[in-house]
Amino acid sequence: MGDLGSEAQAKLLRAIEAREIERVGGGKSIKVDVRIVSATNRDLPTAVTAGQFREDLFFRLNVIPLALPPLRERLQDVPALVLHFGALHRTRTGQPAPVWDDEALQAMQAHRWPGNVRELANIVERLAILHAGQRLGVAEVRGVLPIPRDDAALAGAVAEAAPLPALPLSDALDEYERRLIMRALEHSRGNVADAARRLQTDRPNLYRRMKRLGIGGSSAVREADETEVAR
Repeated sequence: MGDLGSEAQAKLLRAIEAREIERVGGGKSIKVDVRIVSATNRDLPTAVTAGQFREDLFFRLNVIPLALPPLRERLQDVPALVLHFGALHRTRTGQPAPVWDDEALQAMQAHRWPGNVRELANIVERLAILHAGQRLGVAEVRGVLPIPRDDAALAGAVAEAAPLPALPLSDALDEYERRLIMRALEHSRGNVADAARRLQTDRPNLYRRMKRLGIGGSSAVREADETEVAR
């Protein structure tokens, strides 16, 4: 919805208000009784303020807004989505579906998914093609997951600093994530907002991860972030 041009916005507003449309190439108005469900990944209130989206159309559409968080903020949905997209691929192609180990699903959950659900669907399809009917483990998953540039640099620094201890996978992933966040905070001098930018995430998501991992008790982190908020 947020990508509609000004002419298309005007036509849609007219269709909503008059409850009638015209077919392409036709000259006769057709009465309609429809329910409109629209979606956008843009900040429409900001677009309205900037004059990029019609205010009257925004208020016509903004009756029951539903905010859908990005996938990185609902990682508990990843296993169900993996099985869903795997089933769709099997139905579409007839290929036998791969069998996912628990560790493989945990590796999928540990990824930040900057491309959101579309990226997840593509990765699941790629693995289904490459390993049809086979068992998928951590190695196969990590072989297709991209590593963001900032994470790659931080991971290299963490790996050089000290090897990960021998832990169960979930604990090892937490330790790895903890070290990445701590390294980003060191580079940002305790500024959480700057650390979030380095890790290519938003500050609320980083706060949730820090709280889960027990990071953020130092006064340096709090003071630096309070300075950022005040500014």
